[in-house]
Amino acid sequence: MYKILIVDDDATILEDNRSYFHAMGYEVICADTAETAQKIILSNTLDCVILDVDLPGMSGFALCEKIREKTGIPIIFLSGYTEEENRIRGLSVGGDDYVCKPYSLRELELRVQARIRSGRAAGPPRTLTYGSFSIFPSSCSASHGTRSVDFSSYEFDVLYFLAKHPGEIYTPDQIYDSVWKAPINKGQKSLQVIMGRIRKKLHEICPDHDYIQTKRYKGYLFVPE
Repeated sequence: MYKILIVDDDATILEDNRSYFHAMGYEVICADTAETAQKIILSNTLDCVILDVDLPGMSGFALCEKIREKTGIPIIFLSGYTEEENRIRGLSVGGDDYVCKPYSLRELELRVQARIRSGRAAGPPRTLTYGSFSIFPSSCSASHGTRSVDFSSYEFDVLYFLAKHPGEIYTPDQIYDSVWKAPINKGQKSLQVIMGRIRKKLHEICPDHDYIQTKRYKGYLFVPE
C-alpha cells in the first residue's frame, strides 16, 4: 500500500482527493497548511506528496524548497496557475510534476504512480562510480570525495540516465522518452531548468569539472573526469 500526503487548503478538493485515493487503496494523510505538512513529512515515511501551490502562510513552492533540504520524496504540485513561468518555477524549486486545476483524478493518480514507480523499480539500480565521483540511487544523491549532494527524484532520474551512458549524446526528446514518465511541459525550457539545477548541485561538490555538458544543437551528455 502506498502512503501519500495531500496538502490543500480547499476543504472540498482535499476531501475529494482523499476519498478517491483511499478508494483506490492508498493510505492517505491530509494537511491544510504548509507548516502542518512539513511536520508530517519529517516524521513519516511517505511515497509521494501532492502539494497545492497556493497555501496560506508558506506557499507550496516555499515548502518544496524546505523539503528538498531533507528528502528527495516525489512532489506533485497542484495549481490553478497555468502559466508556463509557474510550471517552470515548480520544477526549479525541486518539484517532480505540475498538474493544473481542474484535473482528472485518474490522471493525477497515474502521475503519482509514475513518480512512485520510478523510485521503486524492481531490482534497485546499482551505484555508479567514476573515479572520485559516485551516484547513489538508494538515496538520490551523489558524492565527490568527502562532499555529497541530494537531488529531487526527477533531477536524479535525469542524472542517472545520462551517467549510465557516459559520452553518449541524448536529445531532449530522447531524455523525455526515457526518463520523464509523466511530463508536465515537454519543451526545451523545462529541461534546461532541470539541467541547470543538476549542474549547480554537481558544481557544489566538484567545482573543477562539468559532468553534464551540452553539445549545441545536439543534446546533453555525461562526461567523466
